[in-house]
Amino acid sequence: MSLLAVTSLNLHHGLLHAVRDLSLDVSEGEIVALVGANGAGKTTLLRAIAGAHRPSSGSISFGGVDITRLPAHRRVNMGIALVPEGRRLFTQMTVEENLLLGRMSGRIGNWTVDKVLETFPNLAARRSARAGTLSGGEQQATAIGRALMSNPSLLLLDELSLGLSPIAVDRLYESLRTLMQSGTTIVLVEQDLGRAMQVATRIVCMLEGRVVLEAPAANLAREQVTEAYFGLAPHRVPA
Repeated sequence: MSLLAVTSLNLHHGLLHAVRDLSLDVSEGEIVALVGANGAGKTTLLRAIAGAHRPSSGSISFGGVDITRLPAHRRVNMGIALVPEGRRLFTQMTVEENLLLGRMSGRIGNWTVDKVLETFPNLAARRSARAGTLSGGEQQATAIGRALMSNPSLLLLDELSLGLSPIAVDRLYESLRTLMQSGTTIVLVEQDLGRAMQVATRIVCMLEGRVVLEAPAANLAREQVTEAYFGLAPHRVPA
């Protein structure tokens, strides 16, 4: 049974049909990279899974439970955590205070402030600094750490490297390496196609709200993904 099952999902922004009859299954332990051009519907899909965007039709189930109409805080309690585009930190609060907010879900698990700082060592010296004074990479690490503090079964990462320098992205992915190898289930939106193909077990390419290519990353050449990305060869590659 899939950990996450999205079935015939339709999502709108007013009159804009952002996600069109989309179905997607994610198994426990997978790292699924959602790729596609701006406006493909990737962020809207993640927000719908997290409970921040109400579907027009279709369904979402998590662990075999229909969560389509559940509010976002209930989904956090069940083990879904979203790191949103733009990080959305409380800038006047310290790094530690932002991290501790993640514990409000009450889920039992191994993630603590010290474990987050061990995973992201560049934050250790900034523990008492206000989030608004952090670099972009430090803010992203804090946002991921806050999500991990809720001890999620499914981690949704939206635009992980957006706006960061190459050095900051390298540092961030190096810190996440252990997490990605630990069996944590991750759905990742990533503009850096090369990076996505390196870390993901499966690539899902979206175009105009639809899945146009889906296959294990190891079975795909970059050219295939690039063609699907730009709408030159929309198809699904068999597993």
